[in-house]
Amino acid sequence: VQLQASGGGSVQAGGSMRLSCVASGRTISSLNMGWFRRAPGREREFVAAISWTGGRTNYADPAKGRFTISKDNAKNTMFLQMNSLKPEDTANYYCVADESTGSLSTVSALNGKGYRNWGQGTQVTVSS
Repeated sequence: VQLQASGGGSVQAGGSMRLSCVASGRTISSLNMGWFRRAPGREREFVAAISWTGGRTNYADPAKGRFTISKDNAKNTMFLQMNSLKPEDTANYYCVADESTGSLSTVSALNGKGYRNWGQGTQVTVSS
């Protein structure tokens, strides 16, 4: 599975941004997918995940209530809608996918080791 993330850029605090992740090589309807981020000097951080059916989602606490993960099977694309952005959301955002159809809340799902396919990052910069 190849993943191509896009949609990053610069925005002021309080603004919105939508990230996209196009998959190729496999239909996303058979993949658990998600987003991670890494800010300079910080560890990689789980952001959100969505199940292969699209029926289950999981969010990290900083994302709850502000971010929405979704997928469009017809476009083979996953999205991350980010609202009320804060300077602390500044990071490189990575989309991930795995053929596993299990829980989105396992240790490996939350630390990223459960995802075998990673896209390149897209930079999000939020200014105050």
